[in-house]
Amino acid sequence: MSLTYDLIFRRGTVVNHDGIGETDIAVKDGRIAAIGDLSRADAAEIVDVKGLHVLPGVTDSQVHMREPGNEHKEDLEAGGRAAALGGVTSVFEMPNTAPPTTDPDAITDKVNRARHRMYCDFAFYGGATTQNVDILPEIERTPGCCGIKVFMGSSTGTLLVEKDEDVLRVLRAINRRAAFHSEDEFRLRERRELAQFGHVETHPVWRDAEAAVLCTTRVLRLAREAGKRIHVLHISTADEMPLLAQNKDIATVETTPQHLTLAAPECYEKLGSYAQMNPPIRSREHRDGIWAGLAAGIVDVIGSDHAPHTAEEKAQPYPKSPSGMPGVQTLVPVMLNHVNEGRLTIQRFVDLTSAGPQRIFGMSRKGRIAVGYDADLTIVDMSATRTIENKWIASKCGWTPYDGMEVRGWPIGTVVRGHRAMWEDELAAQATGEPITFVEALPRH
Repeated sequence: MSLTYDLIFRRGTVVNHDGIGETDIAVKDGRIAAIGDLSRADAAEIVDVKGLHVLPGVTDSQVHMREPGNEHKEDLEAGGRAAALGGVTSVFEMPNTAPPTTDPDAITDKVNRARHRMYCDFAFYGGATTQNVDILPEIERTPGCCGIKVFMGSSTGTLLVEKDEDVLRVLRAINRRAAFHSEDEFRLRERRELAQFGHVETHPVWRDAEAAVLCTTRVLRLAREAGKRIHVLHISTADEMPLLAQNKDIATVETTPQHLTLAAPECYEKLGSYAQMNPPIRSREHRDGIWAGLAAGIVDVIGSDHAPHTAEEKAQPYPKSPSGMPGVQTLVPVMLNHVNEGRLTIQRFVDLTSAGPQRIFGMSRKGRIAVGYDADLTIVDMSATRTIENKWIASKCGWTPYDGMEVRGWPIGTVVRGHRAMWEDELAAQATGEPITFVEALPRH
């Protein structure tokens, strides 16, 4: 019999637009070619995935891969390995590299560095500054660009846009949805002395909930004034959820696994500066409020804010210690554990990590298990119990805040456009990552 398909995944528990049920998925030329009973069909390779859940490929829409400029703590290759080992098929990378990603050439340079070095597909944010407003429309049309990122709270180099008039200039210049780090720089400067030397537990005192609420209130007002769409990243407070709920016509919302999993003061007592990130991990009350916002549908996506630093850097006394922690490799197992503990359904997980990113950013042919879409699949064993350990982490930093955490639910396979980038903890011989395309920036022929 002649080969009909390149690959068939047989008898998996598929989670897609049709619900949850056991079915087969066929792949041809990197795309999903058929879904259903394919027991009579033939393929070059048939993989029995009975007992495993087959999800649309997970997108981590906020990572920092540190290349160029800080490759000692991460680079695109190592970050792509971490993503694939963790079941992530696509990532959106942030612009605060050295030099920052603030012109079209910098986007193109990152695309060229990543192609077939990363084990997952990828896109890159362009960074807004007060100087590059005129070229932002060109940046957001550059192939491989997922959108414009605006830092309203402290960042590296020129990437701080803290004044209302400059934020308005950025919003009026662009056409696609802009992503915001929402902490009020003016309040952070006023409260800087509250960050006590050697006391990382004062991090959420300095960068308090009011700094986040003030900035989110401002950016919602500015977005409405400009008539533009915004995406507010890593929400860390209960107080922002009602504000965001009132503005869902213009605002989409991200939170992180760490803001859903860790809580102060325990995280600082246990992890010290390894728990330090911006915006900070806060009290259980704030964590509960974020879960309530997720349950209410206010939260649209989960992003890891993967931001690795070396152990030596993290060991510096606070506040010399840098903010950020790795997360792309642990997003799937940590969140699947929450699914198994009843905090969200597997369908909601898919909505947050596949359908949500597609809906917000307009990825072409990604985010669903549907005929004609890229064959991006995250295949997981919902009954597998594993312990997350530092030695499993592929990131150059070599550590995770979840070291020693037992989880139930584990990625078994990462399939990127029909290629098994990872299978049973083993990476493929070759990386095949390609830039993601977006419907708002499709190439003109």
